[in-house]
This record gives sequence, structure tokens and C-alpha cells, in this order.
Amino acid sequence: MTPPDPEAEPELRRLDESNRETWVALARLLIQLPTALDNQLQRDSGLSHFEYGILAALSEADEGTLRMSELAIYANGSLSRLSRAVTRLERRDWVTRTPDPADGRYTLAVLTGKGRDVLVEAVPGHAEAVNRLVFDSLTTAQARQLRTIAGRILNAVNAEGGMTPKPGP
Repeated sequence: MTPPDPEAEPELRRLDESNRETWVALARLLIQLPTALDNQLQRDSGLSHFEYGILAALSEADEGTLRMSELAIYANGSLSRLSRAVTRLERRDWVTRTPDPADGRYTLAVLTGKGRDVLVEAVPGHAEAVNRLVFDSLTTAQARQLRTIAGRILNAVNAEGGMTPKPGP
């Protein structure tokens, strides 16, 4: 048997018809669902989905505080995008920034009482939208399958150098 030629171009894999149809459906979902959730949050709470994610991540952190670099991972955004969003949240007095007392090279984002109140008010409408748009059209078994499938895809993305996995269930 001849060993593979390390200089040879790898064979490109193509999508078969079934996988192509599945991919197109998933790609459309990945575009349309966040837009629908963003629209609901904007309409009902004056928050973008990204801002909601920031407030939610801070609410789950010890003392409502995270380093900006950690918060960027939770919010799935660059430090630049996060900084602009936190500036908007600071103007509303929902988040404050402060130097990290443990290491002044870092900046902490801190959820304020007003920010927690805004999040508490936004959660029911957001949960209703998630239920209506996702879970109401699935059986319990399909929802479990979706969780398993999403977990497997996320593991593959993370193995390729994607996002750092977030703690949680």
C-alpha cells in the first residue's frame, strides 16, 4: 500500500442532497431565530438580544460581576462589541464598569439593581417567545434530541477552536 502524499490536496467533501436540505434549514434557523428573539426583546423591553445576554450572564455570576473578557465569551461577542454595548447599558445605569481590585489590568462589569430589575421584567416575555418559537412546535422527545444535537455540534465547533465552553447544564 502506498502512503498518502503529504503534498496532495485533500479531497473536498460535498453535501449530499439530504444533508444540503438539512444544512439550508439549519442556516435559515440560525439567521431567523435570533432576529425574531431580538425583535421581541426590542419591542417589549428595549433591549437587543445581545444586551439581554450580557445582563443574563451578569445576573448568573457571583455578585453580578464578571471581567469584561469573560463576559465577552458569555455574550459571544468581541471585546469591542461588548464594550459598545456595556457603554449603552451604563448610560441607562444598568451596568457599571470598575477596575478589577485583584488585577488592575482587567475591568469588571457589574450588574446594577436597575439592570437586574430590567432583566427580571424582560425574562417572562423572552421565555414566552422562546417557548412559542422553539418548544411549542416540538414534542418532549424532539426537544431532548435537539439538546443532544446542539451539544454535539457545539462540541465539534469548540474542538475546531470555537467559543470557550460556558459553564452550566
